[in-house]
Amino acid sequence: MNLEDSLGDILRKARTSTHTSPEAAAAAAGLSVDAYAEFERTGTPPSGTQFGPLGDLLTLNGPRLEAQSRGWRPQPVDLSQWQRLEVITTAGEDMTVNAFLIWDPVSRQAALFDTGFTAGPIQERIQAEGLRFEYLFITHSHYDHVMALGELRRLNPAVRVRSGSTQVPVEQRLVPDSQFEVGSLKVTHRPTPGHAVDGVTYRITGWAGGAPPVVVVGDALFAGSIGGARDQLPLARDRVWGEIFVQPDATLVCPGHGPLTTVGQEKANNPWFL
Repeated sequence: MNLEDSLGDILRKARTSTHTSPEAAAAAAGLSVDAYAEFERTGTPPSGTQFGPLGDLLTLNGPRLEAQSRGWRPQPVDLSQWQRLEVITTAGEDMTVNAFLIWDPVSRQAALFDTGFTAGPIQERIQAEGLRFEYLFITHSHYDHVMALGELRRLNPAVRVRSGSTQVPVEQRLVPDSQFEVGSLKVTHRPTPGHAVDGVTYRITGWAGGAPPVVVVGDALFAGSIGGARDQLPLARDRVWGEIFVQPDATLVCPGHGPLTTVGQEKANNPWFL
């Protein structure tokens, strides 16, 4: 799976958040304005791009930007060590979005994190595995993450929805420091606003065989990037550092878009963090 953000996407997001003009970014990169614009458009750096000064200007890590230009990708993850966790990716409106289904293999109790665009693939897995669908956790309320919420609730009227939004009914709102049990699995949550005001990261522990924790992060963090934060970039970075990067390096990171990664890989390679 390709990274969610190209180099051009990262530069555009950073330039917007830091209120940097294309002319200033081009000068820092040692490029003409036209060459820099093409770089942002295609994600392909022209020969001679000065990643260090460009990163300094845009508050990005220049060497990590250069590493991505040379093909850095997170190491593939073997999901078989987490029993059970499945990624369900749906497509719509020129993008794909990830939902994550977890369950206890013994009790068959299950929880879903976000819904993606369509309910069908999720409902098929619930039925095929004979799962008891207990909880539907929302990382944030942007439309691509909740498009199938209504249909899944119609098909599973007993499922309990939990969200960080203050716009949902009171009984659906997450209570600070609350914990949820999905059979032997434990789900806790921490606020990670920045990309979205109601952003939440969920931490899942209790996996059989002592598998590392899992964090479902929505768009707070991607493999090699972050979700767009515009004027909330300092807050977005602070919450990733304070709530996600404090987890053990082996912690599996499940982002809303793009490939899976780990805390250790992102701390070492993500250009948004210096």
